[in-house]
Amino acid sequence: MKIWYQYGSEHSANLVMIGHFKSADNVTKAKEIIDALAKQVREEESNGSLTIGHPSERYSDTMLDLLGKLNINSIGSGELEQLVYDVHIEAQENDLILTTDEPDISAFLKIMVDKGARVEVYSAHNYPDTAYGRGR
Repeated sequence: MKIWYQYGSEHSANLVMIGHFKSADNVTKAKEIIDALAKQVREEESNGSLTIGHPSERYSDTMLDLLGKLNINSIGSGELEQLVYDVHIEAQENDLILTTDEPDISAFLKIMVDKGARVEVYSAHNYPDTAYGRGR
């Protein structure tokens, strides 16, 4: 007899994260950091040095250089894959709005807070009257 020790998820979090920044410049900086890190993660995934679903315990030399250049030191190597999950990110004036069905969003949170955001996080399932979330 085999016993299955894993669990499943329907990926139905319908999470909304809104970073409220003091200026549109900070929104742009945070978005650029997210885009640059996501690009590097995709490159490392395509060349086989990173496997999504099996978080690395180490940073690649290229990733370390990029994190240093971007002055980001709070994201763990295991959090990097979050940057290529199925997320939608939109800049609106002084807000950076992220919507996703994924529950793992700590990398995005750390970037937003590091760049000066006041961050609001909620499930659009519980607050369907908001302007964000799946189905809007």
